[in-house]
Amino acid sequence: MTKNITTFKSSPGGLTWINIINARKKEIDYLQRKYKFHELDLKDSFASHYAQRPKFFQRHNYCFLILQFPFYNPKNRIIEATEIDFFISRDQIITVHNNNLPPLVELYNLCSSDKFYRDQYLSDNNAAFLYEILIRLQEYCYPLLDHISIDIKNIEQNIFSGRERRMVAEIMLVKRNILNTRQIMEAHKNVIQKIIQEKTGYLPIEKIKIFYNDLVEHTKNIWGILQSQKELIETLENTNSTLVSFKLNDIMRTLTVFSVIVFPLTLFAAVFGMNTLNSMPFIDHPYGFWFIIGIMLAATLVMFMFFKKKKWL
Repeated sequence: MTKNITTFKSSPGGLTWINIINARKKEIDYLQRKYKFHELDLKDSFASHYAQRPKFFQRHNYCFLILQFPFYNPKNRIIEATEIDFFISRDQIITVHNNNLPPLVELYNLCSSDKFYRDQYLSDNNAAFLYEILIRLQEYCYPLLDHISIDIKNIEQNIFSGRERRMVAEIMLVKRNILNTRQIMEAHKNVIQKIIQEKTGYLPIEKIKIFYNDLVEHTKNIWGILQSQKELIETLENTNSTLVSFKLNDIMRTLTVFSVIVFPLTLFAAVFGMNTLNSMPFIDHPYGFWFIIGIMLAATLVMFMFFKKKKWL
């Protein structure tokens, strides 16, 4: 047995929890050698592999369950999927994961440090302990959803505080987190309902069916929150795009008006810069320069008043 495999067993009951982290070839070989699990299930449990979707299978003498849960990576502020695999037999539960889900790490530490908690969680049947793990992982999702809601609230405040351009990247980040979480949680309800409906002699769900129905309700609540957040961030994205476009159009209108004003003045100056001294007006007048400047300023004022009246400025 390698250092990545830890076994817990309660004193009063016969339930055993085997916790495996970062399963590599040694750990998979151990499971294959001792428990004769199906080759496909063992392949799915490799740490370097990643299941595309949650699933639940009944084998000859055990159940195999794959679930994914959201995990917040503080380095890039992205919510990513992390996987946990369950091998469930009559008197033991084997969990295989990457050790990055705080609720599971906390449960592991409790069972490692105190015999009271080992007896409390492992003295009942495997269905009860599986529920304890799943409810902890589902409740962990709510703080992540709260974090997304806070990000959405901050985006809303910044949008209406004149920081629209800065919020474009932030909106994309939150949209990505919502999308990732939706993809992670999408199949949970169906998988848990399948666990409830399956009849197995070594996973007595019927005794605590009401608790598993509670897990289904949690998945519905999480999905409902994600749907609301998706609609809200899309509305804010449309609002932000409208404000950015409006400001861009306003800038372009100002530049266009400025160009319209400057172009005739440039043309006027170019005409008076021609080398036609005999026919050029004001060329010999002592105040000719100021006449020309006065004409240009008057033309500028007329065009400015015209654009002002049309409300283009």
